[in-house]
Amino acid sequence: MLKSLFVYGVLGALLISVKSELISVCVEDDNDLRVDCLVEPKPNKINSFEFSWSSGNKESLINTNVSGSSAEAKFKDKSQVEELEPHGYRMTLSGFTDGLPHNTTYLCKISGVTASVNVEREQLATCSAVSLFLKSSCSWMVCLLLFFYHTHS
Repeated sequence: MLKSLFVYGVLGALLISVKSELISVCVEDDNDLRVDCLVEPKPNKINSFEFSWSSGNKESLINTNVSGSSAEAKFKDKSQVEELEPHGYRMTLSGFTDGLPHNTTYLCKISGVTASVNVEREQLATCSAVSLFLKSSCSWMVCLLLFFYHTHS
């Protein structure tokens, strides 16, 4: 009984942390920078996105699909964005991991809703299967909770 309670507590804590994280930054195996933005877009609005970073007082636009805006020249053809299910976007940036500023704020804006996270270069996590699992839909966590509930009942 105590073991089950512990497992439920750990999974519940993971579920809460997964649900509250709107933006995550990690480095892929090929040394590309990946930014996942899980902001839920506003209903009945055309989905637009902007990915940028800021260091000090300077904000640099990396990729966007907003009409009238464009990424800085140094990011042209270096980043790509794909849509995530059920909502959100993933930006991958090539060739900039080694030249990242020490302390960087990563920002994403989807349909006018902004999320940001501050990451120090030395603390950038490696993208892994575990982090993908934890950052994926909460339905995985719910399924695990139900599985443990039924096997321990």
